[in-house]
Amino acid sequence: MSKQLTIALTKGRILKETLPLLAAADIVPLEDINKSRKLIFSTNHADIRLLVQRGADVTTYVKHGAADMGVSGKDMLLEYGSEGLYELLDLKIAQCKLMTAVPVAGSAVECRPGVGRRLRIATKFVNVAKRYYAQQGIQADIIKLYGGMELAPLMDLADEIVDIVDTGNTLKANGLVAKDEIADVSSRLIVNKASLKMKHQQIQLLVDQIAKAVCSV
Repeated sequence: MSKQLTIALTKGRILKETLPLLAAADIVPLEDINKSRKLIFSTNHADIRLLVQRGADVTTYVKHGAADMGVSGKDMLLEYGSEGLYELLDLKIAQCKLMTAVPVAGSAVECRPGVGRRLRIATKFVNVAKRYYAQQGIQADIIKLYGGMELAPLMDLADEIVDIVDTGNTLKANGLVAKDEIADVSSRLIVNKASLKMKHQQIQLLVDQIAKAVCSV
Protein backbone atom coordinates (compact mmCIF):
# COMPACT_ATOMS: atom_id res chain seq x y z
CA MET A 1 0.00 0.00 0.00
CA SER A 2 1.30 3.44 -1.00
CA LYS A 3 2.42 5.76 1.78
CA GLN A 4 0.69 8.65 0.01
CA LEU A 5 -2.37 9.74 1.96
CA THR A 6 -5.47 10.58 -0.06
CA ILE A 7 -8.20 12.67 1.59
CA ALA A 8 -11.60 12.99 -0.09
CA LEU A 9 -13.45 16.26 0.51
CA THR A 10 -17.11 17.08 -0.09
CA LYS A 11 -17.93 19.90 -2.51
CA GLY A 12 -19.81 23.03 -1.54
CA ARG A 13 -20.40 24.32 1.96
CA ILE A 14 -18.54 21.43 3.60
CA LEU A 15 -15.45 22.08 1.48
CA LYS A 16 -15.51 25.78 2.32
CA GLU A 17 -15.62 25.01 6.06
CA THR A 18 -13.13 22.11 5.88
CA LEU A 19 -10.25 24.00 4.23
CA PRO A 20 -9.59 26.28 7.26
CA LEU A 21 -9.42 23.22 9.52
CA LEU A 22 -6.91 21.57 7.20
CA ALA A 23 -4.92 24.79 7.04
CA ALA A 24 -4.82 24.92 10.84
CA ALA A 25 -3.45 21.38 10.70
CA ASP A 26 -0.80 22.57 8.19
CA ILE A 27 -2.39 20.96 5.14
CA VAL A 28 -2.77 23.47 2.32
CA PRO A 29 -3.56 22.78 -1.37
CA LEU A 30 -0.96 24.16 -3.75
CA GLU A 31 -3.63 25.93 -5.80
CA ASP A 32 -6.97 27.56 -5.15
CA ILE A 33 -9.51 24.73 -5.16
CA ASN A 34 -12.40 27.17 -5.55
CA LYS A 35 -11.00 28.52 -8.82
CA SER A 36 -10.07 25.19 -10.40
CA ARG A 37 -12.00 22.55 -12.30
CA LYS A 38 -9.55 19.87 -11.21
CA LEU A 39 -10.65 17.13 -8.82
CA ILE A 40 -7.24 16.07 -7.50
CA PHE A 41 -4.98 18.56 -5.70
CA SER A 42 -1.44 18.32 -4.42
CA THR A 43 -0.70 19.90 -1.04
CA ASN A 44 2.28 21.38 0.77
CA HIS A 45 3.02 17.80 1.87
CA ALA A 46 4.34 15.57 -0.91
CA ASP A 47 2.67 12.54 0.70
CA ILE A 48 -0.83 14.08 1.05
CA ARG A 49 -3.27 14.82 -1.76
CA LEU A 50 -6.88 15.97 -1.78
CA LEU A 51 -9.84 14.77 -3.85
CA VAL A 52 -12.93 16.94 -4.29
CA GLN A 53 -16.16 15.03 -4.86
CA ARG A 54 -19.91 14.94 -4.34
CA GLY A 55 -20.96 13.98 -0.82
CA ALA A 56 -22.34 10.56 -1.78
CA ASP A 57 -19.12 9.69 -3.60
CA VAL A 58 -16.84 10.53 -0.67
CA THR A 59 -18.16 7.63 1.38
CA THR A 60 -17.84 5.29 -1.64
CA TYR A 61 -14.19 6.23 -2.27
CA VAL A 62 -13.29 5.79 1.40
CA LYS A 63 -15.19 2.51 1.80
CA HIS A 64 -13.38 0.98 -1.18
CA GLY A 65 -9.96 2.35 -0.25
CA ALA A 66 -9.57 4.67 -3.25
CA ALA A 67 -9.26 7.39 -0.61
CA ASP A 68 -7.74 6.75 2.81
CA MET A 69 -9.75 9.40 4.60
CA GLY A 70 -12.61 11.74 3.90
CA VAL A 71 -14.88 14.47 5.19
CA SER A 72 -18.53 13.51 4.88
CA GLY A 73 -21.80 14.82 6.22
CA LYS A 74 -23.47 12.61 8.83
CA ASP A 75 -26.50 12.51 6.53
CA MET A 76 -24.45 10.64 3.91
CA LEU A 77 -23.24 8.16 6.52
CA LEU A 78 -26.79 7.54 7.69
CA GLU A 79 -27.99 7.06 4.12
CA TYR A 80 -25.19 4.89 2.74
CA GLY A 81 -23.95 3.15 5.89
CA SER A 82 -20.49 2.94 7.43
CA GLU A 83 -19.38 -0.54 6.42
CA GLY A 84 -15.65 -0.55 5.63
CA LEU A 85 -14.89 2.72 7.39
CA TYR A 86 -14.55 4.31 10.82
CA GLU A 87 -16.04 7.64 11.89
CA LEU A 88 -13.17 9.22 13.80
CA LEU A 89 -14.09 12.80 14.55
CA ASP A 90 -17.01 15.21 14.56
CA LEU A 91 -15.64 18.31 12.85
CA LYS A 92 -18.57 20.43 14.08
CA ILE A 93 -18.93 22.17 10.72
CA ALA A 94 -21.82 22.42 8.22
CA GLN A 95 -24.23 21.82 11.08
CA CYS A 96 -27.91 21.36 10.28
CA LYS A 97 -30.74 18.90 10.88
CA LEU A 98 -32.30 16.07 8.90
CA MET A 99 -36.04 16.54 9.28
CA THR A 100 -39.46 15.79 7.93
CA ALA A 101 -41.41 18.74 6.59
CA VAL A 102 -45.07 19.18 5.73
CA PRO A 103 -47.29 21.85 4.17
CA VAL A 104 -48.36 24.56 6.61
CA ALA A 105 -51.80 23.80 8.06
CA GLY A 106 -54.48 25.77 6.24
CA SER A 107 -52.20 26.74 3.37
CA ALA A 108 -53.12 26.40 -0.28
CA VAL A 109 -50.71 23.48 -0.64
CA GLU A 110 -51.79 21.58 2.46
CA CYS A 111 -52.31 17.96 1.50
CA ARG A 112 -53.35 14.98 3.54
CA PRO A 113 -53.41 11.34 2.51
CA GLY A 114 -56.90 10.05 1.85
CA VAL A 115 -58.45 7.30 3.92
CA GLY A 116 -56.64 4.03 3.22
CA ARG A 117 -53.90 5.72 1.23
CA ARG A 118 -50.26 5.33 2.23
CA LEU A 119 -48.25 8.41 3.10
CA ARG A 120 -46.10 9.62 0.20
CA ILE A 121 -42.61 10.85 1.09
CA ALA A 122 -40.29 12.69 -1.31
CA THR A 123 -36.58 12.61 -0.47
CA LYS A 124 -33.09 11.81 -1.67
CA PHE A 125 -32.49 10.05 1.66
CA VAL A 126 -34.39 6.92 0.71
CA ASN A 127 -32.80 4.54 3.21
CA VAL A 128 -33.09 7.02 6.08
CA ALA A 129 -36.75 7.66 5.28
CA LYS A 130 -37.61 3.96 5.04
CA ARG A 131 -36.07 3.28 8.45
CA TYR A 132 -37.62 6.34 10.09
CA TYR A 133 -41.21 5.76 8.98
CA ALA A 134 -40.96 2.02 9.71
CA GLN A 135 -39.84 2.86 13.26
CA GLN A 136 -42.85 5.15 13.59
CA GLY A 137 -45.16 2.37 12.45
CA ILE A 138 -46.24 4.43 9.44
CA GLN A 139 -46.80 2.85 6.04
CA ALA A 140 -45.14 5.09 3.48
CA ASP A 141 -44.22 5.11 -0.18
CA ILE A 142 -40.81 6.68 -0.71
CA ILE A 143 -40.34 8.76 -3.85
CA LYS A 144 -36.72 9.47 -4.70
CA LEU A 145 -35.85 12.96 -5.89
CA TYR A 146 -32.40 14.45 -6.38
CA GLY A 147 -33.26 18.03 -5.49
CA GLY A 148 -36.04 20.58 -5.14
CA MET A 149 -37.86 18.52 -2.49
CA GLU A 150 -40.04 21.50 -1.56
CA LEU A 151 -41.74 21.30 -4.95
CA ALA A 152 -43.14 17.81 -4.33
CA PRO A 153 -46.01 18.83 -2.00
CA LEU A 154 -46.74 21.87 -4.15
CA MET A 155 -47.30 19.59 -7.15
CA ASP A 156 -49.17 16.94 -5.12
CA LEU A 157 -46.38 14.43 -5.69
CA ALA A 158 -45.88 13.88 -1.97
CA ASP A 159 -47.51 14.52 1.40
CA GLU A 160 -44.24 15.09 3.27
CA ILE A 161 -40.56 15.46 2.51
CA VAL A 162 -37.40 14.38 4.29
CA ASP A 163 -34.55 16.81 3.77
CA ILE A 164 -31.73 18.79 5.31
CA VAL A 165 -32.95 21.90 7.14
CA ASP A 166 -30.66 24.79 8.03
CA THR A 167 -32.47 28.11 8.49
CA GLY A 168 -35.86 26.85 7.33
CA ASN A 169 -36.21 29.81 4.97
CA THR A 170 -36.58 27.66 1.86
CA LEU A 171 -39.32 25.63 3.50
CA LYS A 172 -41.16 28.79 4.54
CA ALA A 173 -40.89 30.28 1.05
CA ASN A 174 -42.60 27.19 -0.35
CA GLY A 175 -45.39 26.90 2.19
CA LEU A 176 -43.78 24.15 4.26
CA VAL A 177 -42.81 23.82 7.90
CA ALA A 178 -40.33 21.52 9.61
CA LYS A 179 -42.07 18.79 11.59
CA ASP A 180 -39.98 16.01 13.16
CA GLU A 181 -36.22 15.85 13.64
CA ILE A 182 -34.61 12.63 12.44
CA ALA A 183 -30.96 13.44 13.18
CA ASP A 184 -28.49 16.21 13.96
CA VAL A 185 -26.07 16.54 11.06
CA SER A 186 -22.51 17.79 10.94
CA SER A 187 -19.41 16.83 8.98
CA ARG A 188 -17.37 13.86 10.14
CA LEU A 189 -13.79 12.76 9.52
CA ILE A 190 -13.91 9.18 8.25
CA VAL A 191 -11.17 6.67 7.44
CA ASN A 192 -10.93 3.42 5.53
CA LYS A 193 -10.48 0.50 7.95
CA ALA A 194 -7.57 -1.05 6.03
CA SER A 195 -5.83 2.30 5.65
CA LEU A 196 -6.04 2.93 9.39
CA LYS A 197 -4.30 -0.38 9.99
CA MET A 198 -1.61 0.03 7.33
CA LYS A 199 -0.98 3.77 7.77
CA HIS A 200 -1.87 4.12 11.43
CA GLN A 201 0.95 6.41 12.53
CA GLN A 202 0.54 8.74 9.56
CA ILE A 203 -3.24 8.94 9.94
CA GLN A 204 -3.23 9.27 13.73
CA LEU A 205 -0.84 12.23 13.54
CA LEU A 206 -3.14 13.94 11.07
CA VAL A 207 -6.26 13.18 13.12
CA ASP A 208 -4.62 14.66 16.23
CA GLN A 209 -3.73 17.84 14.32
CA ILE A 210 -7.24 18.22 12.94
CA ALA A 211 -8.75 17.55 16.37
CA LYS A 212 -6.66 20.39 17.81
CA ALA A 213 -7.86 22.65 15.00
CA VAL A 214 -11.49 21.76 15.73
CA CYS A 215 -11.06 22.54 19.43
CA SER A 216 -9.42 25.89 18.68
CA VAL A 217 -12.17 27.14 16.38
